[in-house]
Formats: sequence, C-alpha cells, structure tokens
Amino acid sequence: MDSFLAPLLILIAAAAMSAVLCVALRPLLTRYALARPNARSSHSIPTPQGGGIAVLAGAFLALGPGLLFGPLPAGGQNELLLVGAAAILLAVVGAWDDIRPLPASLRLALQAACVGLVVVYAAPGLRLFPALMPLALERALALLAGVWFVNLVNFMDGIDWITIAGIVPLTGALALAGQAGALDLGSGWLAAALCGGLIGFAPFNKPRARLFLGDVGSLPIGLLTAYLLYRLAGTGAFAAALILPLYHLCDATLTLLRRLARGEKIWEAHRSHLYQQATTNGFSVLGIVTRIAVLNLILIALAALSLRIPGLWGQLACLAVALLLTAALLRAFSRPKAAHG
Repeated sequence: MDSFLAPLLILIAAAAMSAVLCVALRPLLTRYALARPNARSSHSIPTPQGGGIAVLAGAFLALGPGLLFGPLPAGGQNELLLVGAAAILLAVVGAWDDIRPLPASLRLALQAACVGLVVVYAAPGLRLFPALMPLALERALALLAGVWFVNLVNFMDGIDWITIAGIVPLTGALALAGQAGALDLGSGWLAAALCGGLIGFAPFNKPRARLFLGDVGSLPIGLLTAYLLYRLAGTGAFAAALILPLYHLCDATLTLLRRLARGEKIWEAHRSHLYQQATTNGFSVLGIVTRIAVLNLILIALAALSLRIPGLWGQLACLAVALLLTAALLRAFSRPKAAHG
C-alpha cells in the first residue's frame, strides 16, 4: 500500500463500511438496544444505540490491509494490534453496559485493565517526562489520564453530533500529522481509520439522530483517541496533545470538579455539562455542535503552530490562547443565549 495515499484510502474505506454497517445493524439495534428517554436524557423519542459497532468495525476493517501489506515495522504492527484488541475488549464492556448496566466499580476496573494493556504493552518505550519522574510513576499517571479520557469521551457523548464535532477534526489532524512526519505512520493510519469510521456514522447521528454511538462506541473511541494523543505527546509535542482535545477536556473536567464540590455521586447520569446547559439556555443542538466544531478547527491551527514554534514559551503561549478561546465558549454556553445578543 502506497504510504502517501494510504491514509486517504483508509479513511474512505472506513467511512463506506461504517455507513453500510449502520444501515445493516440499525434494525437489530432497534430491537435489542433501544435507548429510551428519561429525566437525564437529551433525546425525547426512543432511539437505537450501538452505532459504535459500525464505527469500530469499519475502522478496523479498513486498517487491516495496511497492517498486512503496508510498510509498517513489525513493532508498529504489533502495537496497533494490541491497541485494537484493547479497544475491542472495552467495546464488549460498553456493549454489556448498554444492555445491562454494570456496577460502577466493575466498569472502572475493566476500563483500567484495558487502558493498562495499552500503556504497558502498546507503547512500551514511550516516555514523556524521563528526567522528572521514574517510569512506574509516569505509567501510573498515564493510566489515570487514560481512564479519565475514556470516561470523558463517554460523558461528552450526550447530544447528537457532539462526538463527531470533537473527534473527527482531532483524528483528521492526527492523520495529517502522520503524513507530515510529526507522528509515526501507524498512528496516522489509525487516526485516519477512526476519522473515517465516524464520518460514515455521522449521517445517522445528525440532529435529530436515528442512531447513537452507545457505550460500545464512546468508550473504545476514547481509548483510541487517548492512545493517539499519548503517541503525539511522546514526540515532544505535549502542548499540541493538550490543545487538540481541549474543549472536551475542559467541559468534562470542570463538570466533574463542580459535581465533586456539590457532593454528588459522580458515577450517576446527569445533565450538568456545559454543552447540556446550553440546550436549556436557548442554543439549538446544531448551534452547539457547530460552535464546538469551529473551535476545534481553531485549536488544530494552534496545535500546529505550537509544533512550529521552538521553545517552551511559544508552546505555552499557544496553549494559553487555546484555553482563553475554550473558556469563552464554555462561558457562552453557561449563560442564556439572549444575554449574548
């Protein structure tokens, strides 16, 4: 497979297979995996969930020929296979939770096992702060960060198209980074495959959605995205790895901290995220996800700029601008829309 055309071909194949599988699986999911509205839901009619099966299957099927025939080193192939295996295991956990909710403690333990598999075996030589901390401490922090990222992608998947608006630009940017040599080739291909899988799913999830990702999709998508960002940070682009997912990271983390301060049970479903507050503050779902998508495109530009600017202060400046823009959108979502006009 030509290394220049490979990401584009992988993306197109993943999108096509994901879309076909969405059509094929939807009747089955309508019968066995219907998400019914409740007091904490953002939808008002029963909607099938489990579209993540199509996203992951499309992504991995499109990636397969590259693993078999592409110019990846043996180590790169093995790492991608391990990441894929961990994502599939996490998808099984999510599918079970979609149909018959698991206890929070068991769910967290299984998530930690999948993230640990990736941290220890799929990126064995990767170090972010070798001069600051021992390997054991760094891996423990990577495990905590990975588990949190898996959950925050799940938490943020609460309205139509928000995961599309957040993860499609991010993975598209990482696929381009792989082509530009800023990220290893295998990670770039994985990013292209995940981006394509989500693009194929997007028409079925547009407001008003006919299909949801479900935990079977959001949890492994969180794991794959966390792995890709971890690989990017491992090249020395730590600021870029923070900037790219900044909206999802800030909304989810601020919501968690606010709920902890109020003494709430953080493992229970809720409607406290700022993007969810925006729906009650007069913003349409399409208006919310459009603003998030535009912010993410700006964040991509800032992440790219941080790669071009040498030195710590330049990278911190890019991160500071990204934080200010993200904070401005979060503030807008927290106030009634009439207050902006």
